[in-house]
Amino acid sequence: MRPTRITRSRTRPELWCTLAALLLLIVVGVSLWIALADTPAVRFLRRLYTDPEFLRGELHAWGVWAPLVFIAIQALQVVIAPIPGEVAGFLGGFVFGQWMGLGYSMIGLTIGSLFAFAVGRWLGAAFVRRLVSPEVWTRLGFVVDAEGAILCFVLYLIPGLPKDILCYLFGLSPMPFWVFAVTSTAGRIPGTWLLSAQGAKTAGGHYVELALLTALVAAAALPLYVYRHQLVARLSRLRRFRSGGTKR
Repeated sequence: MRPTRITRSRTRPELWCTLAALLLLIVVGVSLWIALADTPAVRFLRRLYTDPEFLRGELHAWGVWAPLVFIAIQALQVVIAPIPGEVAGFLGGFVFGQWMGLGYSMIGLTIGSLFAFAVGRWLGAAFVRRLVSPEVWTRLGFVVDAEGAILCFVLYLIPGLPKDILCYLFGLSPMPFWVFAVTSTAGRIPGTWLLSAQGAKTAGGHYVELALLTALVAAAALPLYVYRHQLVARLSRLRRFRSGGTKR
């Protein structure tokens, strides 16, 4: 029995490495394919995320399955980097209305976020660092030591941060799975609701309400967006200070 156990213990890391390499190739390959290729399939996928009327027509063709298709589209944009994330929330409101669009968007975003979190936790830092640019790692790398719910909520609340990349980074942190699920979802809700509301106002032709909503959003979100790097730097310093205090 002992030789069998030794064989299994040696082959198990090799299996994990093989699976990690395969998943990395798939994620990077699909990302490069979407970013660089100019095939009919890529053009179709890009148009889904950039042309609201085209997406509406395609979803209507799916009939009762349209919500599930949109949820899959939202989840996919979290996992695959080149797909624009901000547009999808707007399209949800444009196609399904403000509240249904918000609901479907949040389901898709949560599924995609949890999948990316699980991938980061499962495959580790070596895999995630291949997905993240050195600049982003330098700026947001302190996340891998975080376990506080408030920090996670605030980072997902700040507009302009690469929230999809944050999912992978938090996967490297000691944060429990359920804490990330709750706080990242809660942090995404305000921004997703605003995008969904803007999409619904545009689809309904309520342009005066759209202009007022956009002005209010700009007034509230613009300072956070402009000073997002300073906010992240302050959160990083606060995190290091607390860690140093804990070690003492």
